[in-house]
Amino acid sequence: MKLGLSLGYSGAKLRIPLDLVQLAERLGYDSVWTAEAYGSDAITPLAWIAAHTDRIRLGTGIMQLAGRAPAMAAMQAQTVDALAGGNRVIAGLGVSGPQIVEGWYGEPWGKPYWRLRDYIQIMRKISMREDPVTHDGREYQLPYTGEGALGIGKPLMSIMHTNRSLPIWLGSGSEATVKLTAELCDGWLPMHFVPGRMEHFRPWIEEGFRRAGNGKSWKDFEIMGSGPVTITDDIGAALAAVKPSIALYAGGMGHKDLNFHNQHMVQRGYADVAERVQELFLAGRKQEAIDAIPDEYVDEAGLYGSIKRIEQRWPAWADSGITGFKIANPTEESVQLMADLVGTRRY
Repeated sequence: MKLGLSLGYSGAKLRIPLDLVQLAERLGYDSVWTAEAYGSDAITPLAWIAAHTDRIRLGTGIMQLAGRAPAMAAMQAQTVDALAGGNRVIAGLGVSGPQIVEGWYGEPWGKPYWRLRDYIQIMRKISMREDPVTHDGREYQLPYTGEGALGIGKPLMSIMHTNRSLPIWLGSGSEATVKLTAELCDGWLPMHFVPGRMEHFRPWIEEGFRRAGNGKSWKDFEIMGSGPVTITDDIGAALAAVKPSIALYAGGMGHKDLNFHNQHMVQRGYADVAERVQELFLAGRKQEAIDAIPDEYVDEAGLYGSIKRIEQRWPAWADSGITGFKIANPTEESVQLMADLVGTRRY
C-alpha cells in the first residue's frame, strides 16, 4: 500500500505545506497531489515542491482538460519531470464539469469521452518521440485542418527528450470512462471511492484491460483512493465539519441535471439524500442541505476518531482493492499515524 498527500487547490491564498510534504517524504510516502478548479493551477505548485524534495512522486489530481491543449499538458508534465530529476511526475487528468468548462474556460462541454481518448493518445505520442506527432481523432486533430486553418500546420516532435514512460492517470467514475482509464492509463483516481465499491467497478476495469490487450492486468495498474484522516475525540464535530463541502458539491457543484458528485452519492446508495440535498441547496436553504447529510455517509468515506478507532477502520481500506491511499487535509499527526499503520516509516 502506497501513501500520498492530497493538497488540493488554493483558497483565497495559495499556501503549500512544504513542511508536511518533506515530512511525508522522510516517512516514505510515495506521492503528493495537487489540484485545480478556478484558482491555483495544478502544475506550478509541483515545480515548487520538486525544488524542495528529492524523490516523492508529483501528481496532478487533476489537470482539467479544458485548461490546456494535450500538447501543453504533455509539455508541462515533462518539464516539471525534467526539473525534478526524472521519473517523478504523474500526469493525472480529468474533465471537470460543464459549469467550469463552459463558464470558466469558455469551451463547449462537447463529448468528454472522445476528448479524453484523443487527449491521452496525443500525450503518449509526444512522450514516446517515435515520430512527428499526427492525430486524427473525433475531438483533436494534429495538424489542425478545420475551420480557420491556413492548412500549413506541420507534424512536430518534442524538442526535449522526454520521459517516455511518463505515467498518465485519469480521474473517472462512469462506466465508459473507467473502462477507458483501464484501457489507456497507468493508474486511476476513482471518484468518491469507499471500501466495498471495488466489486462495482471490477468488471469495467477488466473490460478496459481486455481492450488494451498485450496482457495488461491488475499488476500493471495503480489505484489511488483518498479520504480525510482526522484524529479526534469528537467524531460528531469532525463529521459535521465535512458536511458543508459535501453539500456544496452534491448540491450545487454542477447543474441540476448534470452533477457528477450528486450522481456518485446516488451510486453509493443514498439516492433520497442526494435528491434532498440538491433540492435544498439550489433553493438557497444551505444549512438544511448540510443537515440532510447523514453521519454514516461522511464516516465511510474517511478515517475519523481516536487513533484506536482509525486503526480498527483502516483494514477495510487496506483490503478494498486500492494500491494507494492519499490523505486529504493532512496534518503532521495524521501523516505520522498513517506511516505507522502502513509500515512505511523510514529512519
